[in-house]
Formats: sequence, structure tokens, C-alpha cells
Amino acid sequence: MKEIIPAIIPEDFYDLQGKMSLVAGLAPLVQIDVLDGKFTPEASWPYNVEEDKNFLDIVRGEKGFPYWEKIDFEVDLMVEDPFTFWEDWFNAGAKRIIFHIESKTNWETIIAEFKKHSVEKDLPFYTELGFAINIDTPLEKLLPVIAQADFIQCMGIARIGFQGEPFDERVIEKIKEIKKHYPEMIVSVDGGVSLENAQALIEAGATRLVSGSAIFEDSDISSIIGEFRNLLQ
Repeated sequence: MKEIIPAIIPEDFYDLQGKMSLVAGLAPLVQIDVLDGKFTPEASWPYNVEEDKNFLDIVRGEKGFPYWEKIDFEVDLMVEDPFTFWEDWFNAGAKRIIFHIESKTNWETIIAEFKKHSVEKDLPFYTELGFAINIDTPLEKLLPVIAQADFIQCMGIARIGFQGEPFDERVIEKIKEIKKHYPEMIVSVDGGVSLENAQALIEAGATRLVSGSAIFEDSDISSIIGEFRNLLQ
């Protein structure tokens, strides 16, 4: 199934809430980009504040995610050490968790812990495990984890952690290479995705298009999501 996924780098809880309100009912799922200010130059909510009560309440199950009845979320962990972060997001109810292969961590340990927490794939609350790879990272870096991955996310920009960065066409060949060796693998692409390059990405083999600026900077969000969806049919 092909998807258009709005991407949000939240400045704070209320920024997240506001942006989710704009796409709730228009897309089945949003991507929340989590930046720790180490793996990326900037930090995002909730790691740009010392302690955020809203986030703690969500993790503890005392409060649901904004618009949780209308829209699911996946989380893209652009963090230096995901080992200390991923479980919070798992407990918060993320439908998918994305780890960056360039992070400094022991993947064997994380995968084992992740699988221990997860339920069977055919159950409704199964959490998908994804790995993201940067444009300049060789595909060989994925070899130790790809057999355990539910999907791979290719970054379509050279400088991650920022919305509005220019699209890097090298990602098209990267997607083709993954599909050549792993034809059944679900491939997502994040960064620089627009109506202008969506068709080329789909033809290369991507089935999930993640887009931030192209959606949230458009004056008619409903219309542009509809246009993306038409391309994905």
C-alpha cells in the first residue's frame, strides 16, 4: 500500500498539536522527527526543553497523543544514541520507529530489545521497525540490520534535520539498488519530497513518501495531499 506521510519537526507540544490538526483526517499517519541536538545541529520537542509534562504524561499513559483517534504516528529518531530514547516512543504508542543507521549504538542489543517489546506482526498493535540511511552512507551499512527491518527509509536530502532542504536525486538510484537486492522490502523516502519528484520516486520503488515543507507550506493542505494520493494510486 502506497502512502503520503506528512512530516513534522515540532518546536514544542503545541506546534505538534497544531500541525497534526491540519492533517488529521487527510492522512492515516504523520511522521514526527525527533532531533536531539547532537546527531543533528538542532533539537526538537521534547528534547529542546529540560522536562516536558505533556510528553511525560503521554509516555506514562496518562494522556494520549494529539488527535490519536484520527491519525497514527511514526517517529524518526535522529538522535546520537537511540538506546536511551526509543522505549519512550514505543510506550507513547508509535506505530513505527525509525532508527538512523549512522547512530552510535549496538544494533544487536536494540533489535533484541525491540523485538522483546513488540507483539506479533498480525496483531493490530504491532510496531514496525525501520532503518533510515543518509544519502552519502553506503548501502553496506544496512547489511547487519536489514533482515530484521520492516522497512527502509532513504533520506532524500544531504543535510538532515532541516525542512526545506533541496532534493538530492542520488536517492533515486539508492532506492533502485535496495529494490534490486531486496525486492519485497518496503522503501520510504524522506526529505525534499514534492509533487515534482514523487513520480520518479514511485517508479524507483518507493511506496511511502514523507513530506514536510511541500505539505505544510502549501496554502491548501487538503488539495496537495489529494494530489500526492492521486500519484500514488
